[in-house]
Amino acid sequence: MPNIFLIGPMGAGKSTIGRLLAQTLKRPFIDSDHEIERRCGADIPWIFDIEGEIGFRDRESAIIDELTQRQGVVLATGGGAILRPENRHHLHQRGLVILLDVTVRQQLERTRRDQSRPLLQTENPRARLEGLRKERNPLYRKTAHLILQTDRRPPRQVMLDLRQRIQQHLNQTTATIVTAHGAS
Repeated sequence: MPNIFLIGPMGAGKSTIGRLLAQTLKRPFIDSDHEIERRCGADIPWIFDIEGEIGFRDRESAIIDELTQRQGVVLATGGGAILRPENRHHLHQRGLVILLDVTVRQQLERTRRDQSRPLLQTENPRARLEGLRKERNPLYRKTAHLILQTDRRPPRQVMLDLRQRIQQHLNQTTATIVTAHGAS
C-alpha cells in the first residue's frame, strides 16, 4: 500500500482521521504542522509572528519534501500545504492523496475556540474561511486522488469509509494496470 497523504482545509479532521487510520493500518502517523513545531521548538502562531507566512511556508515545503520520501506513512498536512506547486507535486507523485473536505459552517463549529490557528485571528472568521476555500479548493481537488466529505460524521465512521475507499481505489488501479499491461 502506498503512503497516504491527507490534505484539506483546517477543521476537516486530517489529524484526527489520520491518527485513527494509521492505527488501523499499523503505520506511523505524522502531522506536518506538529513536526514543524517540534523541530522549531515553537508553535505555529509564534512562527507566523516572527517569520511571517512566507517563512512558515518555506519550513513547510522542506518538511513536506522530506516526509513524503518516507515509506509506509500516513501524513496529515497543514491546510495551506497545497499552495506551493512543489508541495502539490511531491504529494501527488509520492503517495495516495486524499482530500478531506468540509463545509465552512462545519469548519467554524470545529475551530471556533482554537486560538492556535493564525489565519483565523480576524474580525470575521467566516469571511476568512470562505476566502481560503475559494483560493485553495481548486488546488486541493487538482492534487487529490480521492475526495471524502467529513461534515457531521463521527471520526471513526469517516476513517472506516476512508479505509474502504482507499482499498477500492487501489483495487481499481491494480485492475487498470493488469488490463493495460495484460497478456496480448
